[in-house]
Amino acid sequence: MSSLKLQKRLAASVMKCGRKKVWLDPNETSEISNANSRQNIKKLIKDGLIIKKPQTVHSRARCRKNREARRMGRHTGAGKRKGTANARMPEKVIWMRRMRVLRRLLKKYREDKKIDKHMYHSLYLQSKGNIYKNKRVLMEHIHKKKAESARLKVLQEQAEARRNRSKAAHERKLARTAQKNAEMFAHIEDNVAEDES
Repeated sequence: MSSLKLQKRLAASVMKCGRKKVWLDPNETSEISNANSRQNIKKLIKDGLIIKKPQTVHSRARCRKNREARRMGRHTGAGKRKGTANARMPEKVIWMRRMRVLRRLLKKYREDKKIDKHMYHSLYLQSKGNIYKNKRVLMEHIHKKKAESARLKVLQEQAEARRNRSKAAHERKLARTAQKNAEMFAHIEDNVAEDES
């Protein structure tokens, strides 16, 4: 039996695949061995004496199943871990994500006029200083701060109104005393005039 190395190489070249994908009909070895050109190989391929083998299955079913299980928290215990906690999920990445969430919230609140630029700046620096561990804490702080500023504003307005009332009352009192004094002086002057006449 002759070696069909050449025919296999030519067939692989013609069919644009690897040599292990080429199937030569074992019953027609004599006819295949006579084919020594690409033209002859193409004819044999057309006749079905040389076939390109189908692609072998490389199933991802098990991989998908394992991935789904890992998403539910399976196979991730201490015995399955190779790197440090920081290598598996870097602290820097967690920090960056947190900062981006907080800064996005502050930017949105500033654009919606929920906070002014001064409050934005102070909260931005506090976020950078690791004061707020998540979005919820920052939102609660903003609501608390806004309520506090509103309360202070009401108190200031009340104090201003009280000051204005007391000032007006003081002015009225001064006017009354001045009027009384004027009446009294007028009455005394009338009495003096009567005595002289």
